[in-house]
Amino acid sequence: MGGPDAIGIFAGSVRQGLHAVTAGLTLPYSSGIVEGHVNRIKTIKRQMYGRASFALLRARILLES
Repeated sequence: MGGPDAIGIFAGSVRQGLHAVTAGLTLPYSSGIVEGHVNRIKTIKRQMYGRASFALLRARILLES
């Protein structure tokens, strides 16, 4: 696995996403706060998986924010 073909494919995908990466590094706003909330909710969901109802999950998420 690998070789020149794989490197070419990787370079092409990096080239396609260059505008997005440049914007992410230069623009003054970020989605970091939203990503933090998503991570927190996913952690709570993993802890409660198979143990509680959706109503309890919803209440726990809303109370902890």
